[in-house]
Amino acid sequence: MDRKWLPLTVVLGVAGVAVVTASLWPDNEEKPPLPKSLCHGALSRETAGLIDDGQGGEVSAEEWESKGKSTDYAVFKSCYVMRATPDRDDSRGVYKLLIEDTPSAPYNKKDSVPLGPGFTGWALPDQAEVTLPAGCAARMGSTARYITASLEVPSQEKKSLARLEEKPPVDPDIATRNNATVMREVATRLAKRYNCTP
Repeated sequence: MDRKWLPLTVVLGVAGVAVVTASLWPDNEEKPPLPKSLCHGALSRETAGLIDDGQGGEVSAEEWESKGKSTDYAVFKSCYVMRATPDRDDSRGVYKLLIEDTPSAPYNKKDSVPLGPGFTGWALPDQAEVTLPAGCAARMGSTARYITASLEVPSQEKKSLARLEEKPPVDPDIATRNNATVMREVATRLAKRYNCTP
């Protein structure tokens, strides 16, 4: 071999060994893939991430379900959506989604906006609600007349913000639109899951 190519050959050889070593000894262990749906299958990860408290972070959820007894709800599913706190190993709660049966007829909250054609419900910056299509209650194992999904977003709550003399972390109009989008997906996915689409 020509002597002028010898240093380059040595460098490339060492680099090759380094690459092989790196592939055999990764710096971080491979993490399992993130779930594609959250909140008992009611939300995609993408839509769940629409609601934020202004601090960002990876979305996760804690889900809880009660099978119900004679004196309880027949359907009661709760979900706390959280975000990872940057530069720390903990998560903070961002919003709560509650799915339950109820005898109460749908209503519209004062100053709220409707969810749009095909949906019975409303949205505000800090709250939202949607009633699932007729027939969902029976499909979900309830004798109640309605199944509702309700949303609470504490970081956007007007009274708390006024007391703390703070501005909402997300513009109220944007927060309302995001909440409406979340509730439309909740209604659509649950109706499809339980085969009670209108």
